[in-house]
Amino acid sequence: MLKMAGNKSYTIVEYFGGDCGYRCGYCKNDEGNFSHGMWSHTMTVQDYQDLIDRGWRRSGKYVYKPKMNKTCCPQYTIRCHALKFQPSKSHKKILKKISKFISKGELPKGQDDGEPMDSVCDEAGPREPSNVCHSEVKCAAITDIQKELPECPAITEVQKDVADAAPADSATLRKDPVSVADERTTAAAPKPGMGADPGRPPCRKAKDLRKERRLQKEQIRQHADGDSSIASPTPPTAVQTKQPKPLEDFINESLPDNSSHCLEVRLVRCNPPSPQFKASFDASYQVYKLYQMAIHKDPPDKPSESQFRRFLCDSPLEAEHSPDGPEVGYGSFHQQYWLDGRIVAVGVIDILPTCVSSVYFYYHPDFASLSLGSYSALREIAFTRQLQKQSPKLSYYYLGFYIHSCPKMRYKGQYRPSDLLCPETYAWVSIEQCVPQLENSRYARFNQDPDAGDARVLKDVGRALVLYRRAVMPYAAYTRKRKGTSDETEVQQYADLVGQDCAERILLYRS
Repeated sequence: MLKMAGNKSYTIVEYFGGDCGYRCGYCKNDEGNFSHGMWSHTMTVQDYQDLIDRGWRRSGKYVYKPKMNKTCCPQYTIRCHALKFQPSKSHKKILKKISKFISKGELPKGQDDGEPMDSVCDEAGPREPSNVCHSEVKCAAITDIQKELPECPAITEVQKDVADAAPADSATLRKDPVSVADERTTAAAPKPGMGADPGRPPCRKAKDLRKERRLQKEQIRQHADGDSSIASPTPPTAVQTKQPKPLEDFINESLPDNSSHCLEVRLVRCNPPSPQFKASFDASYQVYKLYQMAIHKDPPDKPSESQFRRFLCDSPLEAEHSPDGPEVGYGSFHQQYWLDGRIVAVGVIDILPTCVSSVYFYYHPDFASLSLGSYSALREIAFTRQLQKQSPKLSYYYLGFYIHSCPKMRYKGQYRPSDLLCPETYAWVSIEQCVPQLENSRYARFNQDPDAGDARVLKDVGRALVLYRRAVMPYAAYTRKRKGTSDETEVQQYADLVGQDCAERILLYRS
């Protein structure tokens, strides 16, 4: 692995361009999807954070950026302000549905009324470097899995990075002291009838509240009829003006001791793979295979183990730890949903300097009616809020791409407050301001300032770093060595797409 000053690693990529159209996973246009692509041999979390803030996104080690003004279904990067998020009525309904299933064992009828948090990862374009001398790159790329990092302390009782565990039977998993987010009642959770919460107003009888509301409605009606002698409605009571119930209260709702099921969420690092990840790999893959066959109608031979590993397990992101970062560190992880000792769903996520980024989510089709895709998004928002307590700047939840032209993908706009990324200036704009523009045109520039441009454009392409014959050098030095190389147009395009910061840090491989 190539190191820079301070013993930090370089990001190493190969840029592909992306002039040819390929099949769109949203509108099914055979040649309507266009994107720029890079194969990343290794990448720092800060470089990836900067890239996704310019519209890039990864699928395995392949990093791509849609050609927004050319592709058939423009894909806008969307982020949710996790700290300000409040669940909507539909979100609360999903959380209550999960709670009811865990406590009473009642599986709802019908199909999932939510959408999975995924990108169409197998439609993103080319996946392998096409014209590279692997022997040269290996000197600078990760060639061996690093020694497993020591186990990190728990973040909260809701999330932990399980560093080492052997396969266990259901009974053992129910009692596992390091299992995460047991949905049953814990010792810290108050049981019904054990006293009021001193931080909240005293409870009032529903009958009294109904009576008060009826009186207020009658007063309003009489006032509207012209009776000036009727006093104005009584001011809102303490119950009516109290703060809304936070997301965590819905997720950690106290359940009876005799609940029908036990649900745990375990965070395991997939790169480098932790022992727990390795131990649960086969079970996780089997769920993925069933999901692809049932939900995406893949034939039995398509969801291969190599495809699973390539798209959802392999990652260019290095495991990094920082004094001001979360205890579990940065990098790529799987959040495994264990129900009664078996995996029923997995969320693939990246923990980055300022966000948690959702990569993909899949679940066992037997539980399609539980809206697990939406439930996982709510859990990941709550997880982001927990990480923010340790790392203040980590406060956003990235949901991937918002595709307004595809009605099925508009559900991501329901996690508010949220912003969309302007495809021309890379400024964040609230989704409320963006949607009217998208109603009129598939492609839109969200920044309303006509004079605004890309503030991070690289003005001198000669300063872009390249990796040539195992040596790191500015592009200007590379052109002197190559004596009039003809790839300046391609390098300039790459530099414009990644921006100044990344162009001056990332190593662009040149053969």
